[in-house]
Amino acid sequence: MDRTFTVLASVFGFTAVSAGAFGAHALRGYFDVHPETRATFDTAVEYHLAHALALGLAAWAAARWPGAWSSAAGWLMSGGILLFSGSLYLLSFSRLRAWGMVTPLGGVALLAGWASLAVAALRG
Repeated sequence: MDRTFTVLASVFGFTAVSAGAFGAHALRGYFDVHPETRATFDTAVEYHLAHALALGLAAWAAARWPGAWSSAAGWLMSGGILLFSGSLYLLSFSRLRAWGMVTPLGGVALLAGWASLAVAALRG
């Protein structure tokens, strides 16, 4: 699991930095026309990058304390990134408010990932 989560953390980190750069440069005109979407996009990038790093911590935990809890932490954080940041990216571009209903599911997955990481450490 540690290798899988390290690869996922690297992919998520790469895509987060790419999204941030894309938003800062290529999407400047879009955000000038739709300024209300800028904060949503920035939040998506912030959580995307922060949790890519957290996924790296979960990879380390999976190597240090292998088991169900550290695996759950990695998978929950991966799913949380996709649901939370993914829904915010989609909301930014589509401006369909329905995507906002998916975001809390991602937030719960991220919270559960952090909690699972804590349990892995306590039981390890």
